[in-house]
Amino acid sequence: MGILLGIAFGALLWFIRTILPGLFTVQQNERAVKTSFGRAQRIDGRTTLDDPVSNALRQDERSRYAWPQVQVIPPGGPYIRWPWEKVYKAQVAVQTINMALDIESPQANSNGTMLEAVTKDQLNTGLQGQIRYRVSESNLYAYLFGVKNPIVHVMGYFVSILRERIANFEAPTKAKSSENDINSVAGVSINDLRKNLRTLNEYMDLECSSSAARYGLALDASLITAIDSPPEVESALAAINTAHNHVSSDISLAQASADQKIVQSRRAVEIETLKATAETEPLNALARQLHTLKESGANAVPSYLRYIQLGLYNQAQRIIKEVK
Repeated sequence: MGILLGIAFGALLWFIRTILPGLFTVQQNERAVKTSFGRAQRIDGRTTLDDPVSNALRQDERSRYAWPQVQVIPPGGPYIRWPWEKVYKAQVAVQTINMALDIESPQANSNGTMLEAVTKDQLNTGLQGQIRYRVSESNLYAYLFGVKNPIVHVMGYFVSILRERIANFEAPTKAKSSENDINSVAGVSINDLRKNLRTLNEYMDLECSSSAARYGLALDASLITAIDSPPEVESALAAINTAHNHVSSDISLAQASADQKIVQSRRAVEIETLKATAETEPLNALARQLHTLKESGANAVPSYLRYIQLGLYNQAQRIIKEVK
């Protein structure tokens, strides 16, 4: 009996020390991957190249970013982890980070408050905004095991593309209706950037769409909210903007005046057309009536004329008649 109690006690102790610590759960905003002896549990024969996440990669990048696909543990539990296994969890909720923050050097970029970039006309600008990102469930291997610090790689990738775009940015061209069109005036690069923030954000979203396949982090959106010019050129930019605003205002007033005159001219033509129609309609009606009388008989028209003459005679006070 004592031996049986010892065996039962040993089994209970083994269960408490081995099985209970191996139980784990996965929250709704988490995904988990298990490793066995340090190797992630993979899906045999499949890589990220077999998943739509790699569609944004260029052809020369596909072989370089062919990450293995791993078995993802969904939310729920409890799950069992054996002593030779280890569980890695990743937050898949959307997160926001300041685009000027340098994680490895927090003091850089004015303590992570403003990102500097140079425009095509050699002006130093300060950029402010945020980046929304999330962990890609389709490429957890790259996020957990392939890249040491994925967010650092993504931030560096984003900043390098943004600075290249700022240095070569040109406002979208528009059809020039005339040589004096205000849209045909060459603008300053900072003004162009400020007026086309939405276009710049859309370009960054498109260019960074391959980050999920590269590093396991998907950029949901880039929100560049402000572009500050150097203090020494701010007054010059203000003067240029004021001059452009005055020119735009004068052109708008001239166009409004011309449009008003065109509308008035069209209205005058309509009125004169209606007057002419009112004057010609009785004559047309008389012509149709005489045509109908002519078709009804040879004596119809002379009889009608005599009837008209009698009516005129009744209204006349004096009649002068030619005598043959």
